[in-house]
Amino acid sequence: MTVSVFELFKLGVGPSSSHTMGPMTAAARFVAGLARDRLLTRTARVTVKLYASLALTGRGHATDTAVMLGLMGYQPATLDPDAGEAALAQMRTSGRLVLAGGRDIAFDEAHDIDWAGRERLPAHPNALGFTALDATGSELAARVWFSVGGGFVRDEEEMARNHRDEPGPELPYPFESGADLLERADAAGLTIAELMAANEAALRSPADVDRGLDDIFTAMEACIDRGMRMEGVLPGGLNVKRRARQLQGAILAKVERQIADPLAAMEQATPTSP
Repeated sequence: MTVSVFELFKLGVGPSSSHTMGPMTAAARFVAGLARDRLLTRTARVTVKLYASLALTGRGHATDTAVMLGLMGYQPATLDPDAGEAALAQMRTSGRLVLAGGRDIAFDEAHDIDWAGRERLPAHPNALGFTALDATGSELAARVWFSVGGGFVRDEEEMARNHRDEPGPELPYPFESGADLLERADAAGLTIAELMAANEAALRSPADVDRGLDDIFTAMEACIDRGMRMEGVLPGGLNVKRRARQLQGAILAKVERQIADPLAAMEQATPTSP
């Protein structure tokens, strides 16, 4: 079992790794490819086509938002949600989208994003295609990506290879099950945390492991802090109200009352015997 902690706890955006993180990554890679092939300065329009599952449930999973942010160069692991919202608001007001690299193009999400829910590509249901056009409407480049889960994306060439990725370096303590993990940890005189740290150190330096864990912790704390200060309705179209700030306020008010009156807790009803 070679799944890294950084695959289990991947920095990104919600609500879905396959429908949000993956499409954002694919969009960013498409624009990076345009820059690499020296097509960015000739690009006047970019269209997006969401197939099958990405189209059918994409609005609730913010797939369109993720794609637009990805075209702007935002990445799931480093996106500041407030900065992303501001960039989207500016794009919708101006009708202009600034591609990563600075190229400014006209963009109308109602027309430039095609929700092709009835079309499914054979390789995978989570498919999305990008097309770059010049000022005359001629195609400069087109690419299809597949969001295969966990935030990972593959293009058509990668899907066609039909073989597993390179396994990477050999781990000092490989295991195939929970029971195997416990046996190996016991035999080595290690805790589970120490064994997993040794496996991670085979993939990256101990300093990188510590740095990565700190980044995960910081991102979790930032999510909590943002939830505590945001109000209104959660994105996704289901009109679910944000509750964290309201609950926090009620809890803090109760704590303040208890601090002001140390005997307040004793006033709560307690069961009595008949």
